[in-house]
Amino acid sequence: MSTPRPSLTLSSTVLDAPDAAELADFYRRLLGWETVQEEPGWVKLLPPGGGSGLGFQTEEAYVPPVWPASPGDQLMMLHLDFEVTDLETAVAHAVAEGATPADFQPQHDVRVMFDPVGHPFCLFVTDQVPGEPPAVSPEWVAEQTREIAEQDRLTIQDAVAPEPPDPAAPARQAEPDTSS
Repeated sequence: MSTPRPSLTLSSTVLDAPDAAELADFYRRLLGWETVQEEPGWVKLLPPGGGSGLGFQTEEAYVPPVWPASPGDQLMMLHLDFEVTDLETAVAHAVAEGATPADFQPQHDVRVMFDPVGHPFCLFVTDQVPGEPPAVSPEWVAEQTREIAEQDRLTIQDAVAPEPPDPAAPARQAEPDTSS
């Protein structure tokens, strides 16, 4: 005798992070999705028009995955794929919002990126001609990194293992919240 299968609907994919609200803000900016639920340690975003969303939960013991992984590395359990119409523009947008391109790019029509806390995600197009992946030049990555640093965005390294403050450095004041 088998048990009838209940109705199951995928509500969201949940990503752990050191700070759920900060990671949710990155994906909100990246995707243009709306926050539909927010409470301490938990945020849920949904796409315009409905569908399954993304959830974010604070996990103090979060360890970012290594990609590509070697034996003994923290493995990614999943990754997100986003289809785009223009790969170069999508990469530039993702970097401007705080993502980092992976050093290793395995396919010509896919760009592996890391979100601000190290989760890999892919941007891909489906109408490209097979061949070698276009190079992401070190100069371009350096330029994007400088621009991000000028905006004083949190880096993956700072999110996971922040450096202790320099006692000789002047105290930094928090910037006022201008979002309201």
